[in-house]
Amino acid sequence: MAERYRIALDAMGGDHGLSVVVPAALEALKQYNDIALILVGDETQIKAALSQHNTISMDNLTIHHASQVVQMDEAPASALKNKKDSSMRVAINLVKAGEADAAVSAGNTGALMATGRFVLKTLPGIDRPAICSILPSMKGHTHMLDLGANVDSEAEHLYQFALMGSELTKAIDNNPNPRVGLLNIGQEAIKGNEQVKAANALLQGSPLNYIGYVEGDDIYHGNVDVVVCDGFVGNVALKTSEGLAKMISAHLKQGFKANLFTKLAGLISMPVLKSFRSKFDPRGYNGASLLGLQGIVVKSHGGADSVAFANAIGIARTEVIEKVPQRIHKQLEQLLAQRQKA
Repeated sequence: MAERYRIALDAMGGDHGLSVVVPAALEALKQYNDIALILVGDETQIKAALSQHNTISMDNLTIHHASQVVQMDEAPASALKNKKDSSMRVAINLVKAGEADAAVSAGNTGALMATGRFVLKTLPGIDRPAICSILPSMKGHTHMLDLGANVDSEAEHLYQFALMGSELTKAIDNNPNPRVGLLNIGQEAIKGNEQVKAANALLQGSPLNYIGYVEGDDIYHGNVDVVVCDGFVGNVALKTSEGLAKMISAHLKQGFKANLFTKLAGLISMPVLKSFRSKFDPRGYNGASLLGLQGIVVKSHGGADSVAFANAIGIARTEVIEKVPQRIHKQLEQLLAQRQKA
């Protein structure tokens, strides 16, 4: 039998828990014939949720019981101390024990990052993990990190983020030489704070395909593959983008429903609108990678539906196939050797 990539799913996490994770798992098993999924959570509740679906075979779907759940508003320190048998913690434990190749959770982001870092540890040479996700652009998509794991990052951390984002992009997009840009308030050398200027100097001396400073609008222009920033800036940019997308969608719907003529215009424009919606559907970009850990953990949006969560499973599968942590570790070793020679 061909190798199957084992992915542990936090079945109880997120805003919707089992009502999303179970159908997403079944859909992912239809899409990929080389994965085996482990549903982690309350066994009784999981079996009850599965009974509501037509599951032809359970060969590639197993249940691993966990008695606790990390709440979405729970403090990371509390989750670490008091929820050692949570579905989130047990899923990551399975990765640590080698019983799963990756873990996916829609649960509390802070708790997931803290648990992942505590259980799996960071790769040698990485000071802090980072959250990296994909955003749509005019020419495809852009990888951006950090999106909220680190609100205060030093220049060396930004350098490490750039390296990790570059390796992820090589693996996910089959892009051998991704363009890396440092997010700034301008492209001129005099712009930016001392942290960004120091990171710029480090990146200029790196073997990465560093193209210099980029601005906020460059995220969507498609002229850069990896955008690097600290978690405070990245999270604000991400949430602003999500809010803008919702506003545009709401105004379009309102405009086309205004009267008979706008409704007719909407019907005529439907093919274009459907294409636009498909290209910028956030569900197709769901699944943020927790880079820098000695294992693969993917964060799904807390409010994701089954389509979006299935996409996060697909991202975890790709990272397992491409051995992303090992690639990052190898690149770190090479850079360290170069620095020692210099």
